[in-house]
Amino acid sequence: EINLRNHSSLHKLFYSLFYRDLLDEVNSLEDNGNVQATILFLDASDDVLVARYKETRRLPPLANNGKGRLLDGIQEERRILMPIKNRSNYIIDTSNLSTKELKQKLINTFSDRKRQPFSIEVMSFGFKYGMPIDADIVMDVRFLPNPFYISELRPFTGLDKRVFDYVMNKEETQVFYKKLLDLLETAIPGYIKEGKEKLTIAIGCTGGQHRSVSIAQQLARDLAKKYPVDITHREVSRYIRK
Repeated sequence: EINLRNHSSLHKLFYSLFYRDLLDEVNSLEDNGNVQATILFLDASDDVLVARYKETRRLPPLANNGKGRLLDGIQEERRILMPIKNRSNYIIDTSNLSTKELKQKLINTFSDRKRQPFSIEVMSFGFKYGMPIDADIVMDVRFLPNPFYISELRPFTGLDKRVFDYVMNKEETQVFYKKLLDLLETAIPGYIKEGKEKLTIAIGCTGGQHRSVSIAQQLARDLAKKYPVDITHREVSRYIRK
C-alpha cells in the first residue's frame, strides 16, 4: 500500500498487486518529483499466518502452485518481500490485533488530523506470548523485582498505582530506568535525522502484566514531554477481571 500525498490527481492510495515490481513503481513515482510515497507493511508471525490460511482454506500464492507446504509458501513470500519491508516507512504487526484495533492503528498512523513528522509508540508485552515483530527497540526487564511474587499485587497490572510504585521505587529499577532514558534521548534524534517517521519501543517482561507495563507507562510519560507518543499494553487485557 502506498500513500500518495501532495498529488492533486490521485486520492492518497495506490495499490500494486505485483509486489515483485513494487519498489520499481515507488521509485518511478518519486522520480516524477510530485509524489511522496509512504509504504505500510502489514506483518504477522508464522503461526498466526498459518492459522489464518487454514481458516480460509487457502494456500499462500507461492506454495508451489498448491502442491507445497503452507509454511514453505509463507517463508518464500517473506524472502521476496524483505526488500519492501526494509524500505517501508511503517511496519505493523497484526498478530495480536483485532480488526477494530488494526483500524484504530491505521487511523492513528495516517489520519491527517493526528499526523506528525515523527512519533513514538511505547509498547509493553510478555515474552511468553512472543516478541512484537514490528518493534525497532526491545528492552528486556525480566531482571527487575517481580510483583507477581507479592500475593496482594499479583492480580493487578502495572496500571495499578500499587504495582507501579512497587516496580518504580526499587533501586534496581531507578538505576536501570535512568540509563534507559539517557540512551533513548541520545538515540531518538539520530532516528529522526535518518528520516524515521515512527519509532516503536517495546518493553518486555515475562507475562506483560507488571514490570513491563510500569516501565512503559513511565517511559511514555517522559518521552511525551518532547515527542508525540502512543502507548500500547499488548497483554493487559489478559489480566483484567471480568
